[in-house]
Amino acid sequence: MESNKINSLAAVLNGRAISFVLLLWIVISCSGIKEIQVQSPDGKNVFVFNGHTTNTISFSVKRNKQEVLLPSVLKLISNEIAFSGDLSILNVEFSTVTKEWNSNFGELSTIPDNYNQLKLYLNMGDAKLNIICRAYNEGIAFAYEVPKQNNIVELGFDEMLQYNFDADYKVWSTPKREAGVLTAQGLYKKIPLTSLEEGCERPLLIDMGANLKVALAEAKLVDYARLSYSKGTSSKYSILSSLDGKMEEQKQDTITGAVIAERKLEGAKVHKKLPFQSPWRVVMMAENEGELLENNYIIQNLNDPSEIKDTSWIQPGKVLRETTLTTKGGMAAIDFVANHKMQYIMFDAGWYGDEMKNSSDATTVTLDPKRSKGPLDMKAVTAYGKEKGVGLILYVNRRSLEKQLDDVLPLFKEWGVAGIKFGFVRVGDQDATTWMHEAIKKAAAYEFIVDVHDEYRPTGFSRTYPNLLTQEGIGGDETTVTNEQTLTHMFTRLLAGAADNTVCYYNARVAKMGSHASQLAKTVCLFSPLQFLYWYDKPAASPEKLDGLWGDTRHIGNEPELEFFKNVPTTWDETKVLAAEIGKVGVIARRKGNEWFVGGINGETERKLSIDFSFLKENKKYKALIYTDDQTVHTRTHVKIEELLTTKDSKLEVLVKSNNGFAMHIKEL
Repeated sequence: MESNKINSLAAVLNGRAISFVLLLWIVISCSGIKEIQVQSPDGKNVFVFNGHTTNTISFSVKRNKQEVLLPSVLKLISNEIAFSGDLSILNVEFSTVTKEWNSNFGELSTIPDNYNQLKLYLNMGDAKLNIICRAYNEGIAFAYEVPKQNNIVELGFDEMLQYNFDADYKVWSTPKREAGVLTAQGLYKKIPLTSLEEGCERPLLIDMGANLKVALAEAKLVDYARLSYSKGTSSKYSILSSLDGKMEEQKQDTITGAVIAERKLEGAKVHKKLPFQSPWRVVMMAENEGELLENNYIIQNLNDPSEIKDTSWIQPGKVLRETTLTTKGGMAAIDFVANHKMQYIMFDAGWYGDEMKNSSDATTVTLDPKRSKGPLDMKAVTAYGKEKGVGLILYVNRRSLEKQLDDVLPLFKEWGVAGIKFGFVRVGDQDATTWMHEAIKKAAAYEFIVDVHDEYRPTGFSRTYPNLLTQEGIGGDETTVTNEQTLTHMFTRLLAGAADNTVCYYNARVAKMGSHASQLAKTVCLFSPLQFLYWYDKPAASPEKLDGLWGDTRHIGNEPELEFFKNVPTTWDETKVLAAEIGKVGVIARRKGNEWFVGGINGETERKLSIDFSFLKENKKYKALIYTDDQTVHTRTHVKIEELLTTKDSKLEVLVKSNNGFAMHIKEL
């Protein structure tokens, strides 16, 4: 006969006491413990440990008493340890954490970190396995831990997770993972979860109705194989999470960087020395996509605090890509950056030869003749930058990084370089993941900031090593992304953390993507501590060069709205989502000190937006500069600037046409 949920408990399991805590409860049947539950501090989110079926562990998740995940299953497969057989609970630990931490590099300067944690010590037959669950107000996170046992030193294994749902909900999926296809940078599409194909990227956003949006994600992926999603097999409506196999040959497309080698599908995906803990598997939950984005700090919370004690050398900021790869061009870029409250210039591919050739040497300045005829004096450029307070970031393809990193780092320090952009990095298998994060650690030892490009997506490592300021893993502006896709990225990819979007302001592709006002808005809406502006554009003083492979390169003008780029920060003290409908509209307000910046991006449908200024302080007056698209303005960019006074009680109606946008800069008077 089964009991009710126990409101007062002092039970003993295997001789160990479990103390009563209101946020932890156990359901007992005649055969023993049936389920153990832990809930978030606000009581909304509940993780339920259901015991196990043959060779698997079962769990479910609820929000506001609604079943989010039906009983779902975790299965581990190993030749060294048989994770199978009867399950017994050796011990149960419960703890509560209430704290906050501070950051100079995020969307919030003070980050809440509050959760209730359940840790279960289990036997599965002869195997020992621990399950750790944290219930946050922002979602549920769980991981497994394999302790020392049976004199085993190292374990090779695979992991399969089947998330079960009660209906064929719509999800926003990246393309199928196959040879030659970019998934992390690919186009999203909204499909039923039963139509998921192999290799869907994380986070995976699931629409479970008007008041519930869920995102499956991963946190603290440091030295493990990456997970991805596909259609599950454990129920009618199931999503399978699986690990990437080893890529035997390191082959990539020389134009896009997409992997064209096959991955190993069978056998162990991960090899770890005991004891170890897996990365966190995360179920983010909120009423809407805007709330999910506001709460995305859960990913960083699941990572370790900063290993860099003095972070004063880590400087976020705005970057100008120098497109001529010449000394004169570099110095002209530095002058422009210094005069426009920007912080960095970057030399992109070509400064050390053809980046796609393994023979290219990143310890030399050897120009790729397809990109530039030069001349380029690297030390002269970095010295001039130091005079002007401007840093230089150098791009290096992974081909050179992987073979030359230990030589490149001290040399770049000698040259006076400020940071490195890693290009065409390998992602997916354990070896690639481990190399990447070790390289970021090594860069930190030489005080280099890092931007990781192409298919890499973040899982919160920038909390532990904040010199990792940003990364790509997004189809950004250099791919001529539409406003609709940008509005999808905002509430899918950006749930994972910063994304390097590469704003293209004067390039002809702006007309295909959206508008110039929506380009301004992207610097607010798409968070990145390093914001690349004018991706294809160069200062007026820069030499004319027609021998580069940069596409439609134009000179930067003097349009009045460039003041917005000049003033907008790249890190924030506070973030508020004012309007959110994935793929359709997004309005985000962010505060730095006493100033607010607002970005609004619209999709295909013209709409009137009502801007509520309730995020402002009581009894204070503000001046707002508003930037909108207006074809009657006689500039290259057709951006109108208006000024108004506003207070916390003000409302503003903004008519935004199809694929247009707006930006605001609000100062306290």
